Amino acid sequence: MVRNFMHLGLGQVATTILTILLSYAVARALSPSDFGLMYLLTSITTFAYVVVDWGHGSYIIREAARHPDKAGELLGSALALRTAVALFACVVVVAATWVLGYDVRTRVLSGALMIGWLPQYLGLSFGWIFRSRERMDREAQLNVVLKLVTLIASIACLALGAHVQGLILAWSIAGCLTLVLAIAMYRGLHLPTLTASVVTARQLLHGGAPIFAMTLAVAIQPFVNANILYKMASPEVVGWFGAAWVIAGTLIAPATVLDSAMYPRLSATAGNAVEFKRTFDISFRPLLLLAVLGAAGTYLFAEVPVKLIYGLDKFRPAADTLRAFAPTLFLLFIDIFLSMVILAAGKSVRLAGVKVASVALTTGLVFILVPLWQARFSNGGVGVMYAMAIGELPMFVAAVILIREVIDRHTISDVIRSLAAGAATVLLFRLMPPFTSFLAIPLCVLVFGGLSLLIGAVRKSDIEALLSSSRK
Repeated sequence: MVRNFMHLGLGQVATTILTILLSYAVARALSPSDFGLMYLLTSITTFAYVVVDWGHGSYIIREAARHPDKAGELLGSALALRTAVALFACVVVVAATWVLGYDVRTRVLSGALMIGWLPQYLGLSFGWIFRSRERMDREAQLNVVLKLVTLIASIACLALGAHVQGLILAWSIAGCLTLVLAIAMYRGLHLPTLTASVVTARQLLHGGAPIFAMTLAVAIQPFVNANILYKMASPEVVGWFGAAWVIAGTLIAPATVLDSAMYPRLSATAGNAVEFKRTFDISFRPLLLLAVLGAAGTYLFAEVPVKLIYGLDKFRPAADTLRAFAPTLFLLFIDIFLSMVILAAGKSVRLAGVKVASVALTTGLVFILVPLWQARFSNGGVGVMYAMAIGELPMFVAAVILIREVIDRHTISDVIRSLAAGAATVLLFRLMPPFTSFLAIPLCVLVFGGLSLLIGAVRKSDIEALLSSSRK
């Protein structure tokens, strides 16, 4: 488990650095308005690809982990199904942007992005099988190559003055190379031959449906947010929000890494209550600490990544948007992990209904808070962030209820102690005079770690276990 987490963690560090460099290059080449258009296009396309995914990822990981001999047929059928659905979805996306009243350029670019993203989605699909075999090193390598080639191709296209169109071309080139590499990795591991069948495709549609319902409910929110902002605020506001959301995605990444490392183990132990509880405890406590530290750091140092990546001259309001994301970051860390636990336990259908209600609540609040913040502060994106925080609360409550058998008084105590350490850290830094962020950020980590150890959120046994694992 530790080895998998380290592979994914190192891969995430590398892809995060490459993403920051890419964002830096894009922010210097595009105006806030063009950046807002790019965010709108990626939001629409990302939502469309949720339908293409159809919950295949989690389903294939689970089934391939339990039945390794079926890996080739599962993946081959998924690749064929994804290609067919993506091509059909391209037509739907172009038609949808026409119905929503967007101009010809936006409609054409949305269709081009749908086609341009297909190779990378097919290439990254191989990561499901690598993950089921607990070969997270191969999945990490795929993601790093994708980000590296995307960075190089994007810089080249932007240097030639291609702007948004150039970025779409760069993503397409990087995706094709990633697909070629994924096929080579798969063959190098001597995994089952890729095959496709109608029967397996139907099983994928049926088995992935509950996961798809959950994923669709999650993905619809960014799609709705982008379109509401684009209609109710200026393109610059959408650009600020998009910049903050890119950073927010990076901040959420550690939760994704830990969940990816633990999901196969959670799925394998779902039938054993004692082992399932032990796996839950091992995973939850470090994630909880990361969630609190991440939220505290986002609130205290929101201007730092905005200044570093985008520059405060054009994107200063993005820092306010990012700061408002702090409570949502904490809730998302916890909710994403609890959703993964619920999925491994086979209870995702019940949670999907709650997610639909959560999305409805958030969307209603977005319609209220965006014009309010836009009128008073000229930044409707802050209203979106606060709406998301309120809307995420029902998910947290429902998730806790659904897996209450693995939550005991020790779990509740860990949450209270971690939140206390985070609150004390924020209060202490708010009282301190301002000083350079290069010293303040590492000091914040040290202070939070010290306070966590002092009040028992971190135990000496945790440190000893971590040191012992790192030596193996």
